Amino acid sequence: AAARLAAEQEVENLSGLSPNPEKDIFVVRENRTTCLMAEFAAKFLVPYDVWASNYVDLITEQADIPLSRGAEMKGKCGTNESELEISWLEQAYTLKLYFLKEGHNTSRGPEAFWRLSRIQFTYDTNERTYFKDAVSPGKHTASSHRLSALVTPAGKSYECQAQQTISLISSDHQKSVQLLLSEVRLQPFDITADFVFSEEHKCPVDQREQLEETLPLILGLILGLVIVITLCVYHIHHKLTANQVQIPRDRSQYKHMG
Repeated sequence: AAARLAAEQEVENLSGLSPNPEKDIFVVRENRTTCLMAEFAAKFLVPYDVWASNYVDLITEQADIPLSRGAEMKGKCGTNESELEISWLEQAYTLKLYFLKEGHNTSRGPEAFWRLSRIQFTYDTNERTYFKDAVSPGKHTASSHRLSALVTPAGKSYECQAQQTISLISSDHQKSVQLLLSEVRLQPFDITADFVFSEEHKCPVDQREQLEETLPLILGLILGLVIVITLCVYHIHHKLTANQVQIPRDRSQYKHMG
């Protein structure tokens, strides 16, 4: 158990290697081998109550909380379950991501997938960087319910450049907290090379955008091919008809033939 605990604590925050200051990179290693890698930009939109100018009514403000580059992290790797825990600003904010690998029976037979199965975000409205004059400040936890996100075939990494929004329900009067994820590359299982993602599985939004980018090119190539074929057919037809004997339509010209 002690050896496993030591292995779980072998974690690295490599966010400084990213040219994007909003993007973080986290790596969990066990037995000197990478078992979990995560790259993403994250921001939380958290509603909270403040007093109105009359100090009688409450109004709702929104805190925009980015995931800090100086975050501390922990990680656990397992055969079917993995975890990533990230804390920043002296643990005023903590994000926990839970991953699950499972099998499904399909028409093609049994197939394995992994997914993001749960998210837990703890925040403290006593922290004044993002919360200004919060009423009844204190710690709250926002969690997902029956989450099945980032579904990816086993042995592959998940990739999505587009922004995704995941809703969490807060213990603060059931307020809805929004997690905005973008530029995601993630793999919590079956990494075969140290610090190297496996083949990517693109999210549906990226697949659609890629199709929209390539479709005009494909249609242009098809149109160009049709034009070339049409010109070739016309040229061949013109050449064949030019070599044929032209029979005059005016019968009076028959006497000149022969």
